[in-house]
Amino acid sequence: MSLFSDIIPINKNDEKKQASANLSPYLNFDPHYIPKMQPEFLYPDESHMASTARRSNVALPIIGMSFMTGSGLGGMAGLYKGLRATTLAGQTGKVRRTQLINYVMKQGTTTGCTLGILASFYSTIALGVTWLRDQEDSTNTFIAATATGVLYKSTSGLRSMGLGAAAGLTLAGLYTLITDNDNIWSKARYMRM
Repeated sequence: MSLFSDIIPINKNDEKKQASANLSPYLNFDPHYIPKMQPEFLYPDESHMASTARRSNVALPIIGMSFMTGSGLGGMAGLYKGLRATTLAGQTGKVRRTQLINYVMKQGTTTGCTLGILASFYSTIALGVTWLRDQEDSTNTFIAATATGVLYKSTSGLRSMGLGAAAGLTLAGLYTLITDNDNIWSKARYMRM
């Protein structure tokens, strides 16, 4: 089809060239012959696989963001420690710069890996709990966070495991209060309005 089709008649060879322009350059057929399937989503919303798929789609970004956040915070803490240590030691020039880089890299890597491992534990446990319970709710978050705290501190004894479980439970509670729309605080806020 051309802009001036009303004025200038189109040659039949041109129509064939235009029809072949719709062909895929990588395939040897016209993709318009493939019927479009409906519906176009992976899993139905209320199926067993839907809740597991939602959790698994979120797992890798959580792990990556945790590692990057930990690396950034650890790097800043390492820079602070390095500045203090090199100032107290009276180091200057290239030696001080090398020491600062060492502090930043060591602390950033350590903190980043720690938060990345915690996020991996949490995501794996949350995915397993969601798959076992076949429900997507805040109970999964509490179970996964508590189990993550217990697992992370499992080599330090029972007291440390209890503290890890308490820390995980507290963080899960704060997270749920902030993000869940069905909690007491959001209901109270809507009742006042």
